Amino acid sequence: MAKALIIVDVQNDFCEGGALAVTGGAGIAATLSRELPGYDHDVVVATRDHHVDPGDHFSETPDFVRSWPVHCVAGTPGAEFHPDLDVSRVDEVFRKGQYSSGYSGFEGVDERGLGLADWLTGRGVDHVDVVGVATDHCVRATALDAADAGFTTTVLLDRTAGVSRETVATALADLRAAGVRLVGEPLVAG
Repeated sequence: MAKALIIVDVQNDFCEGGALAVTGGAGIAATLSRELPGYDHDVVVATRDHHVDPGDHFSETPDFVRSWPVHCVAGTPGAEFHPDLDVSRVDEVFRKGQYSSGYSGFEGVDERGLGLADWLTGRGVDHVDVVGVATDHCVRATALDAADAGFTTTVLLDRTAGVSRETVATALADLRAAGVRLVGEPLVAG
């Protein structure tokens, strides 16, 4: 069977200077680009928020739990991958959240409309490693859905950046409870 690397949401709006900046996001982009040739994965995919009209996911008075400031709007620079992320080794990109919150990469589709789980299964993938931004939101949701879909799932935490210590701790507990393997320590500001 095959192994996949899933790079979650390393986009301009989630890195320093973006609408929902996560401290360390740009560093994660650079680190992944530098290390990508050395990773032992059969396929590499990337997910990205690609919001068109995500409903109450956007709010002028966000609670930063279920609602957020406007970010990663389709066709804007904020929705693009961070320039330090080399996507030349990415085999496929999965857009998510066009008309929903879209936390999990498993809600995403490729250019042909094929979902991530079907795409991976079609390539014989049985194990996924998850990296990216943010540990406590989209990385968490993607890893939980990967495990739920039957993939052996590992989060390479030292290749993730989280929003806050409290929400990262909750995410890690959720991941452990779901049987997701956790390796390393996430970057968390503060």
